[in-house]
Amino acid sequence: MKNEKSITKILPVLFGFFIMGFCDVVGITSMHVKEDLLGGYSSEFRDTLSNLIPVALFSMFLIFSIPTGVLMNKIGRKKTVILSNIITIVAMFIPLIQYTFVMSLIAFALLGIANTILQVSLNPLLTNVVQGDKLTSSLTAGQFVKAISSFCGPFFAAFAATMLGNWQYIFPIYAVFTLISTIWLMATPIEAEATTGKVSSFGSVFGLLKDSTILLLFLGIMFVVGVDVGLNTAAPKILMERCGMNSIDAGYGPSMYFAFRTAGAFIGAILLAKFSSAKFFKLTIVVAVLALTTLLFAEGKVFIFALFAVMGFSIANVFSIIYSMAIQSRPDKANEISGLMITGVFGGAVIPLIMGLTSDAIGSQVGSVLILLLSAFYLLFCAFAIKSKK
Repeated sequence: MKNEKSITKILPVLFGFFIMGFCDVVGITSMHVKEDLLGGYSSEFRDTLSNLIPVALFSMFLIFSIPTGVLMNKIGRKKTVILSNIITIVAMFIPLIQYTFVMSLIAFALLGIANTILQVSLNPLLTNVVQGDKLTSSLTAGQFVKAISSFCGPFFAAFAATMLGNWQYIFPIYAVFTLISTIWLMATPIEAEATTGKVSSFGSVFGLLKDSTILLLFLGIMFVVGVDVGLNTAAPKILMERCGMNSIDAGYGPSMYFAFRTAGAFIGAILLAKFSSAKFFKLTIVVAVLALTTLLFAEGKVFIFALFAVMGFSIANVFSIIYSMAIQSRPDKANEISGLMITGVFGGAVIPLIMGLTSDAIGSQVGSVLILLLSAFYLLFCAFAIKSKK
């Protein structure tokens, strides 16, 4: 009976991770915005402008991560998660009200705010319903649910385009999922956490970057998120450019990446229980660098899809490895470091912007892949440099 009560509390929290995965629809949206709304612009600027969609979303992590922690101390974790859902629902209806480039940017900026609030508050909320040894497996389950959401995005878009007549109907589909999550969570009694009077400031959190190990790992978070978001954004454009695919079929490129990232996360969880995370980090990032190097000149649909799969598999555990290394390096500052690392998700705004500028300058998606490769080279450096910084 106790187990049944526990599961009824865990499930609505885990479903929140599905909502968290909505941010990965930026890749599909960036592609469609370029095709639908930017045709009148010079080809020299279209990639740069379309890549402002992920910039609008992920720049919010820089601004709102730490304030969300302050808010959470005042209103509690559950109410903070519900607030993020409300903002998500509002964001999802903006492109339907008016589908313009500016309104798309506003919608994804709002989604970025919502996703920041959700990422900062949902993991701690899980600790309200799960304790002890079950916490790690529950967090893994949450990441799996998020990966499923990311994987399904292109299929939802294809369903909306073919069955409903317009890919934009993916947004009300997401709004319905978010409304279900909100109602389910509101109807679930979850014991509130004890609040602490101590609140971290921007200065105290960013002051941790004076520690060279924390700085190394913080930049690692920025670059791994940049690679993740950048490949998600570039994948359909690469397929359209090199294979002549239409926008709907090219949207399955990110799905291939997310499918193998999901598989990589589970296999990695098993292997990391037996092998050193530092060695695992080195091995997987070497594979990622080789895959991106090959992607520079790869031709043919099957070959490119295979490279997306290799990238998803190899990059799957890098974020969690870097995150755990950072926490373990200064366990006395775990809360502050956690907030700082979530702020590093801002890399998902920086890298795609540089990718857009570079691909427009070169006139090819080779520019995007070059920036991804340089980002992966930093992660390669991080993997080997961290050895002496345990």
